[in-house]
Amino acid sequence: MDKYLEMIRIRFLMMLAYRTNYYSGILIYSINIGAYYFLWTAIYGGKESIQGLSVLQMTTYIAIAWMARAFYFNNIDREIATEIKEGKVAIELIRPYNYLGMKTMQGLGEGIFRLAFFSVPGMVIVGLIFPLELSSNLVTWGYFGLSIVFSFIINSQINLLTGMMTFFLFNNDGLIRAKRVVIDLFSGLLLPISFYPIWAQDVMGYFPFQAISYIPSMIFTEGFTGGEIVRAIMFQGFWSVILLIPIQLLWSLAKKQLIVQGG
Repeated sequence: MDKYLEMIRIRFLMMLAYRTNYYSGILIYSINIGAYYFLWTAIYGGKESIQGLSVLQMTTYIAIAWMARAFYFNNIDREIATEIKEGKVAIELIRPYNYLGMKTMQGLGEGIFRLAFFSVPGMVIVGLIFPLELSSNLVTWGYFGLSIVFSFIINSQINLLTGMMTFFLFNNDGLIRAKRVVIDLFSGLLLPISFYPIWAQDVMGYFPFQAISYIPSMIFTEGFTGGEIVRAIMFQGFWSVILLIPIQLLWSLAKKQLIVQGG
């Protein structure tokens, strides 16, 4: 376990060396949130609520969804693809650790850095500019904290699956870009799942995407309460376990499929 903790520390320090990128990122995310704020204010007009969310809850939803993304987002799929194409993965496979576990820990180190230097200061800045409704209920914060941990796990698992497809496709750039669009669209980042048509909500209920952004954002804004929160977190836990199955199966096949293209 010590070596995985060391990977988290090393990735955190690597991100710290290039922290200027994330300071500029706070500005970009603030502009995104501002654009969505004015858009949704216009959509709401004089309405008190739409689909159970007030305009203040929607503003908070937007802000927390984008700032939570800074924690769960990572590029381990692209890193895996690059290491496969450059032949570096062959060296990684003979080292005394689990390759997929190592990539996940690196993603976690990046996420912790983003949380400390991006999400927290970003929320402070956004809160000074736009009206937000932050819960004073410590239980809500606890559920939210647990939920974004599951968000990171599920997003990382999907990234591992996408990255491993490079073993079979050799050039995986198109799939990686498509995966990112699908997650942003169907995770609830751009539009809450409750705003989709009923038939679309039913279909998306069979996929893990809403467990990435929609669930933690709805918990934070108290759009989910009581039993809804428990069911939502159980949904996240379910997918966190289920996704381990295709990861292990694909990893077993991928190691047999390895063709070093470079290095």
